[in-house]
Order: sequence, then structure tokens, then C-alpha cells
Amino acid sequence: MTDMEELKKRKMPLNLAIVHVDPDAFIEHFMGWLEITAFITAQRAGEADIPADGITPKLPPEKLRNGGVHNVGNDAIFAFCMTAAMQGDKPAVDKVEAALTESMGKEFPGSFGLWHFRGVIDAPVTLEDFVGQAGKKLLSGDPPPPPLRAKENWNTSLRFFEKARKTNFVHEVMYPLARWTRERWTETQEKGVAFLHHIEDNLPVVREVLEDSRNDEPFVANLLLKVAPAVDMELNEEYQGYLRSLARRA
Repeated sequence: MTDMEELKKRKMPLNLAIVHVDPDAFIEHFMGWLEITAFITAQRAGEADIPADGITPKLPPEKLRNGGVHNVGNDAIFAFCMTAAMQGDKPAVDKVEAALTESMGKEFPGSFGLWHFRGVIDAPVTLEDFVGQAGKKLLSGDPPPPPLRAKENWNTSLRFFEKARKTNFVHEVMYPLARWTRERWTETQEKGVAFLHHIEDNLPVVREVLEDSRNDEPFVANLLLKVAPAVDMELNEEYQGYLRSLARRA
């Protein structure tokens, strides 16, 4: 089996674990993902040869401290925490953290990514800060009061959308994000109309956007673009063009 075939084989169950927020499957397949990505990276750098038996080598404990391995772990953990947050499934995140800490120690690959969903960041700076703190609120199961809810949901969708596009699990995060975004704005349409800006202008726009039944990246991009005025958010022309381009379907 070629390395890329092995990569796809190991990524598929991790993909499913992220989409379905399955902590047991994530824990089971996390190390395999770290191993194959680390091996391919080393091979491309001329630091590893194809094993005679064709089996991807295990990661020794000292390699778990490698920066590249941690980056891969952070990416996967971040994706899992994002989908778990959208389901409000804090026990799933707790279970993954406990299992990986037990098997690899407190500074396991991905622990820094997880910290963004655990720590208190009073002044978020990076995209990861914003996503982690928004996810932390969702995991706590404590929604903002109705007057603030639509705007906070819009902001969360925006941050998750931006982060999803930067991960190795873009489709696995984007589908749950589209569903979550649709559910939040359906709720707003039914129960939170009174808190929208310029209701007579923006409510028809919200309804029109929700008529698109496809839960994908173009749906989220279009919603972020079209309903921004409803939550009193101004997007500059460059960012509007960016969202407009992503909202187009072939």
C-alpha cells in the first residue's frame, strides 16, 4: 500500500469521528493519524525510508514532542472540539482529553489546541482564541440572552467558518457548521425576530437564505454575507467579495 493510500485509509475513520462527535473512534484512530502524517513528513524531508515490511512505523515517545506532530494533533483536536461544541457535547471533549492525557501525558499532541476551549482568554487575539472561546461557551450550554443571541451566533459561525477552511478536516467541520447555522437562524426567524435590526428589510432576506436546503460551504458563506446587516455587522468590500465568491456554486 502506498503512503498516500495509507493516509486516506487512516483519515477516513477520523473524519467520521469528527463529523459524528464520536470520542471513542477519535481516540482509537488519533495515534494512527499522527503516525502516518509524521512518517510522510519525514520521508519527504529525506529522513525516513519505506519500511521493508510496508508497515508505517510507530511513533516513539520522544517523537511525540516534535513540533510538526503537535501541529497535526492540534488540527485534529480543534476540528473535534468544534463539532462537539456545536452539539454541546462537553463529555465527548472530556473523554478525549482524559484518554490522550492517560496515554501520552498532559502535553500530548493537540493539548495546545484543546487549551483554547478550556482556558480563559480575556482578550482574544488569534483566530484560534476566538474559535476556542466561542466553542467554550457552546460546550457550557449557557446561551447568551435573546437580544444578543443572533449576533453572537453570527460571530460564532464566522469564526468557525474561517477556522474550518484552514484545517485538514474542512468538509468534516463545514457540514455540521452549516446545520448548526441553519438551526440557529431558523430559531431566530421563529423566536428572535424582534431583536433583528431593520426587521422589515432583513427578515425577508433571512427567509430567502434559509430556503437553500443544502448544508455546505456556499450556504454558510451566503448566510454570513446576506444576514450581516440583520445583526448590525458591517463587512468591508473585500470581505464581501470573499464571501460572495465562496457562496457561488458551480
